Amino acid sequence: MVPLIVVLLLALLLFGAGFALKALWIVAVIVLAVWLLGFLVRPAASGGKRGRWYRW
Repeated sequence: MVPLIVVLLLALLLFGAGFALKALWIVAVIVLAVWLLGFLVRPAASGGKRGRWYRW
């Protein structure tokens, strides 16, 4: 009985880790798309140069 519970817990843990990694990949792709769009839509700065779209 104990080995069965261990196997089921391990399967549940691996399924959860796989789902979390897939979700993290989706978040990473969305962040990358927003980051790339920022270079395309950044406003013009004073003097006619293209300014930075972030405030660092």
